Amino acid sequence: MDIATSLGLLAGMIVMAALILMGGDLRMFVDYHAAIVIFGGSFAATLIRFPLSSIFHGLPLGARYAFTLRRMSQRELVDEIAGLAEIARKQGPVGLEKVEIEDPFLAKGIRFIADGYDNTFIRDNLERDRDNFLTHLDEGQKIYRAIGDCAPAFGMIGTLIGMVQMFANMTDPSKLGPFMAVALLATFYGAAVANLICLPIADKLHLKLVDEEINRTLIIDGIMMIREAKSPTLVREMLLAYLPEKHRHSEEPEAVPA
Repeated sequence: MDIATSLGLLAGMIVMAALILMGGDLRMFVDYHAAIVIFGGSFAATLIRFPLSSIFHGLPLGARYAFTLRRMSQRELVDEIAGLAEIARKQGPVGLEKVEIEDPFLAKGIRFIADGYDNTFIRDNLERDRDNFLTHLDEGQKIYRAIGDCAPAFGMIGTLIGMVQMFANMTDPSKLGPFMAVALLATFYGAAVANLICLPIADKLHLKLVDEEINRTLIIDGIMMIREAKSPTLVREMLLAYLPEKHRHSEEPEAVPA
């Protein structure tokens, strides 16, 4: 689980709740008209921007990956792939069938090697899998960013509607307060939804998309080198190029003689 995302959302909600409670109670900030304008309007605008299938696929996928971390770091991937290269060198591709692999994408590539598929099939299949995954993740971050862009705009629309209603009822002072509350709460809801939830999640998904692209490309290159029976030392040295310079030599295990 990505603790940073959860902590950030929790901290933001605590800050807003604390500020609200310092000057009143939470019921003052609950308004169904403002919620309808923000959530209904943002969802409607997002429906216009994206196909329905992309929304129902991208929203849950984006939410899942915003709150989850990759099981293995790039350094761990390099070490594991080098270890798999050593197994393949000593026992042949059949020896890879008995190895338990945590990463599903890496496990898929190793299974292709163990089953004897040719290089072209393995590369094409893995690259297609990687590109499809990245496309869906990109859809998710675009949808969250679109909602984050729409929410403040619909907050302004809600504010304008509340102001019009307020000025239309100037002769009835009892209605001025509720209509002014609707106007201000719409702006508050829009700003909160955009800046605390949607835009931060979109940025987090963009970072994870870049990270996943590097990791999966690293795995594909490692799989192809194992398929071509490259030495474990060469596999490790080639894959270390994917790591930042400061991480390439930290805690590096002893190289296996070629």
